[in-house]
Parts: sequence; C-alpha cells; structure tokens
Amino acid sequence: MNKFKLGFIINPIAGIGGSVALKGSDGMEKHALALGAIPQANARAKMALEILLPYQDEIVIYTANDQMGEQCARELGFNVEVSYQAKQKYTLSDDSKLAAQALLTNGVDIILFAGGDGTARDIANIVATDDEYQQVPVLGIPAGCKIHSGVYAITPKAAGRIIELMVTKELVTLTTGDVMDIDESLFRQGIVKAKRYSEMKIPSELRYVQAVKSGGKESDEFVLQDIAANVIEEMNNYDERQFIIGSGSTTAFLMTELNLDNTLLGVDIVSEQSLTAADVTEEQLYKAITDFQGISKLVITLIGGQGHVFGRGNQQLSPRVIRTILAQPGGCDNIMIIATKAKLSALENKPLISDTGDSELDQQLAGFMPITTGYKDQVLYPLASPQ
Repeated sequence: MNKFKLGFIINPIAGIGGSVALKGSDGMEKHALALGAIPQANARAKMALEILLPYQDEIVIYTANDQMGEQCARELGFNVEVSYQAKQKYTLSDDSKLAAQALLTNGVDIILFAGGDGTARDIANIVATDDEYQQVPVLGIPAGCKIHSGVYAITPKAAGRIIELMVTKELVTLTTGDVMDIDESLFRQGIVKAKRYSEMKIPSELRYVQAVKSGGKESDEFVLQDIAANVIEEMNNYDERQFIIGSGSTTAFLMTELNLDNTLLGVDIVSEQSLTAADVTEEQLYKAITDFQGISKLVITLIGGQGHVFGRGNQQLSPRVIRTILAQPGGCDNIMIIATKAKLSALENKPLISDTGDSELDQQLAGFMPITTGYKDQVLYPLASPQ
C-alpha cells in the first residue's frame, strides 16, 4: 500500500514575540528569549499531529531536522524521513524555503507547516513560483503573532482534521488561499498595513479553514459609541476594579472615548478611567492581576472575518492569565466581549473560537457567551473550542 507522504515544516521561532509584546518574531527571537519568551510553535504543531496518531502506519512524514519538525514527529512515533538539515539554532527565512524545496523534491502529497504570515510567504516563495509544484496543496498550522493569510486552519487541531480527511481518502475540495503579510516595523508602531503577496492551493473544508482577516476599522461609529458607553458605565459603577483592554479596532474606539492612549495591537490596563499600564507583556499582565486587590475584568473583541477571541494577536492573554481572571468572583462574567452585530453577522453563523493552546481551558470557555453589541444591548453567541 502506498503511504501518505506528509511534508512537515515548523518555524520554531514563530510567534515567539507575542507573549512579550513584541508583536512579531521576524529578527526578534534573541530579544524575545531574553525577555523570557517560551517558543510555542512545536507545541502547536504537535496538537495537529496528535489527530493523526491512529493513522501512523499509513503516513510517512518528510521534514527538516531537529526543531523544524523531526523532533516533534519522532516523539509522537511517526515514520520520519529528514529531507533538510538546518545549520543554525535560530532558523532563518531561507531554512523554510529550502525545507519546502526539499519536500517538494520528495513528492509529498501536501506540505503542512507551522508558523505565521512570514512563514506562509516563505513557503509560497517556493511553491507558488514553480510551475511544477503549484498544484501541491499546503496548509498552515497557526503559530505566529499575526495570521492574516487564508492558508491557515482555524486551529492546530483543525489542521490535523483536514489531513485526516486526506489520509482516509475523503473528498476534500482544493481551492486557493491568499498569502497576506504586513510590515512588521509598522506593526510594532500600531499600524496595520496588510498586503497580498501570493496564493497557494489549500484543501478547503469551511469548518476548519479560516477566512482572510477583514481589514479596516469599524465603520458604524454610532454603534461603537453605544458599545463604548456601555463599557464606560460599567467602569463607573464599580470600585476596586481594573480593566484589561485587549487589542483591536473596536477596543481602540473604547480607549478613544476614554481619552486614553491605546496600544492598537497590544494589551493595556485601565483603572478609574486612567491608563495604569500600556502594551504589557504576559508576565507583566499576570503580575498586575495577581497583585491587584480588587477584580480584574477583561474587555476584548473578535478578529473580523475569523472570529478568534483568544489565540490570535493577543498571546499576552495566556492560559494562566485567563484562568486567574476566571478564578475571581464573577467567573466568566469577568470576560466582556464587545462587537458590532455587523461584525458577528459577517461570520455567517460560524462560532467564535477560543484557541488558547490549553484544551481544558478552551472547553471551559466554550458555550454561549453574551456579546455586548450596543448600549444595554447584548446577544448570545456560541464560543467554540478547537476541533
């Protein structure tokens, strides 16, 4: 029997800057590690491969050495062929490209890779530019700080589910996904400037593959004013509370209404309508919550077009941070999700996604959540854990 040939690449430093508020990893790995960041790409890739454990005898994994895929696949007991050897500890963009080239030469059925938009660009630089290989499908395991591209599964486990369908010879539609990326130097200044670079073939299962992120700020200013008024009234009604303000244009509008500086792509802390900490790291945020004598409340929004609440662009909101918030009096009520109804409608009935990397926490958060959509106006909307 011919075995399924799975190409597998991990960018081991993908997303390393997220938890320490660097808003990107390109060229920042040493700085991130010095700040205490812990690489997560291999752990997220492992979640995808674990779905495939029942099919080990039917799969050969072609990959790169050490942290670029070999270690993860071998630890799980898969049959592994190392096709590329990286020569340095901190892998470079060229390593992803050379690894992709080696996998294609081995005739893999699909390339499964873990990274962010920069990694997607590297893979596309090889796959999308060669006529011989343009029909080879790819699929991304989300592991970066920024995931704008439409070549990623919605969660690591969802990526595994798609490969499972292919291994078991289910009918899987092939379509094209846009490869998007932003200027990280502008990104770190709070400016999002996304650009389409290429496209690649992807196996399309709408339950499992994310849409390209919706760009631009909310257009309905009146609705946003109503949402902000609701949050501000809650701030005024309670003493001994601090409010953790997540990233995004909706929460940025709230900060504008408060006349406070805002970290568009970071996490800020507000107490008594004053900015007490800006652009905090995961460690700083955890300490701020545990040191605070009152209750800490989290105000977040969802990513337009994708529906992610946790696990995209807000790695500062780690499992231990979220658990600490939930352990306070009020429990889940300490998490306030704000969004316009238009933003929710754009999801076309797909649930919100919690992809914290902690499956037990994701299950705990799953269910119908109240979403503040205006002044004294809420809707119940499902929040799902990764599939």
